[in-house]
Amino acid sequence: MAFWDVNSRRHIGLQQLSSLALTGKTLLGPMKSYKFIVDESSNQSTLICSAVRLIESLDLTSASGQLLNETLQAQNKEFRTGMSTLLFLVGAWSNAVAECLQQNVPVSAIVSVMSEGLNSCCERVQCLQISIQDVNRDLCSGRVRPNTFETQIGHDSLLYPRNLLCFQKDISAPEEVIPVNGRSNQGDDCDFNKCLVSPMVGFGSAASLVTPVGDKSSAVIPGSGVIASSSIKPKLTHSRHFSTLGKSHFSSQSQRGNFQGYLSGPLAGPCECYGLGHLAMALSHGNQTGVKLLQSIAAYQQERAECSGSSQLNIAEIVTCCLLGLPESYSCVSPGFVTLVSPEQATVIKHFEDKPLRILLMDGDLREEYRHIGFNRPCNVRTILEHPNLWGSRAGDVWLSSMLDILINFEVNLVLVKGSVCESLMESCIANRILVIGSVARDVLCAFGEVTGAQAVTYLTQLNSSCVGTGAQAELWEASDGRAMDLGELVPVRIKAQGIPLLTAVLTTAVASKLQLIEDQFWTLVYRLHHALNDQKVFPGGGAVELLCLSHIQVLAEQPDRPADKKAVRAFLSPWLAEYRSIVLQALASGWKQYLSVVMCNTAKAASELEACASVEHHLKKAAECGSPLAYILEEFRRGDLLRVGSGTFADHGEGFKVYDNVTAKTEAWRRALDLVLLVLQTDAEIITGPKRNQLLNSCVSSEFKFL
Repeated sequence: MAFWDVNSRRHIGLQQLSSLALTGKTLLGPMKSYKFIVDESSNQSTLICSAVRLIESLDLTSASGQLLNETLQAQNKEFRTGMSTLLFLVGAWSNAVAECLQQNVPVSAIVSVMSEGLNSCCERVQCLQISIQDVNRDLCSGRVRPNTFETQIGHDSLLYPRNLLCFQKDISAPEEVIPVNGRSNQGDDCDFNKCLVSPMVGFGSAASLVTPVGDKSSAVIPGSGVIASSSIKPKLTHSRHFSTLGKSHFSSQSQRGNFQGYLSGPLAGPCECYGLGHLAMALSHGNQTGVKLLQSIAAYQQERAECSGSSQLNIAEIVTCCLLGLPESYSCVSPGFVTLVSPEQATVIKHFEDKPLRILLMDGDLREEYRHIGFNRPCNVRTILEHPNLWGSRAGDVWLSSMLDILINFEVNLVLVKGSVCESLMESCIANRILVIGSVARDVLCAFGEVTGAQAVTYLTQLNSSCVGTGAQAELWEASDGRAMDLGELVPVRIKAQGIPLLTAVLTTAVASKLQLIEDQFWTLVYRLHHALNDQKVFPGGGAVELLCLSHIQVLAEQPDRPADKKAVRAFLSPWLAEYRSIVLQALASGWKQYLSVVMCNTAKAASELEACASVEHHLKKAAECGSPLAYILEEFRRGDLLRVGSGTFADHGEGFKVYDNVTAKTEAWRRALDLVLLVLQTDAEIITGPKRNQLLNSCVSSEFKFL
């Protein structure tokens, strides 16, 4: 005989999830309130805006905390976005489940109804998906206008909403531009510096491009559909950037390979809009600095796509390098691999003088004790002494000298190592003018391997002449003002090769605590655009999707006999669940209601959560009165009045810029959040056996236990 304890007061796991999730409440929404994380050992603080960074910094000693961390890490590893939504919904639904337990709702009923309710919502919001082609056209035209509505009211219109809207494209006048470099777009390297734009130019204004004097040809701006002609006069005639084109600040910058504004989206023409600029801005949620860098990367990759035939954003060709000590305005995109080295390593680069280097790639650590994954020592063999004639430190000296001899014999100048490097070997290589760089990402190794012909090796003893590549170059990285930067302990350098597709987003800041923040923000934006291109569709942001879910759940709760989702009929028509269906569905809806309320508070669109809840209820009432919640939500989103979240973020860029969200990342964040809550709910139940069973059975709290 055993008892199953379902006492709601003993569901400690749900309480722990709620407490942990509450710490990330201010990180929700497009306008976040950042947090400082203080390291007790060093007393140094770090500014964060990511739920993953927040949970990593907490002391997670409980099992629920570990599960929450693993769930967030899984979301971060796959999508790099949606973690704040996941964290908040975990807390909201944990509280909702606890309230259901207080009302004596069985655990099995909570699990069944909530799971089917979420599945129904995911099916329902598919009608809100907008193709990225429509988004580009709508953003280029400056409006999203529903053209045709079906007047049918009721569940049929809710079940088949895909034909409710068709988007009409408006024609806008092209903006004036200055001619770009007239060189051909075709070639092996797809020239990197054909279009350079002044960072002084805003997104809403015409881009001012620089061209050499006397160039009368015209060129097509990649990915935009705009023809830049030399007969068009610039709008800015008295700017120092255009007074003498031959001595322009940006003409010298182009020779160094750094650029800050290779635009594709905002210059889109009146008929076609294939650039990613508008889409990147719509997905940026206010990160304008990241948008500029991403536009540069997207434009360059689109130009290369004309040669390679690929049209997707290739994340494998993007790396980041964070520099401390420069203003954030110095952030730029540089071709090749930019990284930080010690001043001693930087002195080696000065001796190269842009000469072609022989490069070696190592897929592992460059240490004597390193063994590759899966390495098994010989069985039944006991090593007494590997070097009989050498004792103590002399054995290590032999390894160092033999490794150095290998590098010298094969005339290797540059070594890129995936893992760590032995410090003693590093010093010996510097003395022999061999540059060794450790902690290099695998994608970087692959990129250099393709263009130089180098083949990665695991151990230096495997090296032969066919593994060494040629054609790499190394130089000190220069800032936008032409100065080679010496930031003290570390020096930025750039490794490049002819035709390498690798791009480095150099992220600069003068505040040490912001280094992690700006890098996380940049990668979040990159992956949002990447997933949008993979999905070929996006969700309207600003709470549109959550508001439709909230409206849909309320319809199901009020009319349980007519479920809108046919796949949910099995659960919603079960006689045993009829008693608890409405309670559980309202609990599920409370999570999205809290979500919308907190987003409004974080964006300062509501003075309190009470006022925000009243605004959400107002929208729900208006949507119900409209007869078609979908039509109402889309119309409010078009006008920018939906919770007034999207309009405030991009107020400086006109009404046409709206906030959009990823489809797969958002729905997976929902599913992961609910799965975690239900998992903790079910594992919190205890099976009680032993001699205390009779005592429990006869006690006054016996009603809180179920006999098994």
